[in-house]
Amino acid sequence: MSELIVCRVDALPLGGMTRVEDADGNGIAVYNVSGAYFATSDSCTHADARLTEGTLDGDVVECPFHGGSFCVRDGVARNFPAYVPLTTYPVRVVGDDLVVDA
Repeated sequence: MSELIVCRVDALPLGGMTRVEDADGNGIAVYNVSGAYFATSDSCTHADARLTEGTLDGDVVECPFHGGSFCVRDGVARNFPAYVPLTTYPVRVVGDDLVVDA
């Protein structure tokens, strides 16, 4: 497991999301849901799409291609055509930084 510094806490606004890549080039999406931070894989499990190019409504991210959606808290698929859950990662605040353990 490695630590990825995502950004400064103040750089990810409420309701915002951003993308970071791990050492292997895999995309990880990081979300700010009402001041709580969550991280999931950034690829939709239904189609090859970046979730960070979709929309975040509360704690649900919607894929920009076919409307599949996922809860960012636990990765569970919420809307067809997505049914396979996302991988989730722990997020911590370290000083002024958001850190993902990936």
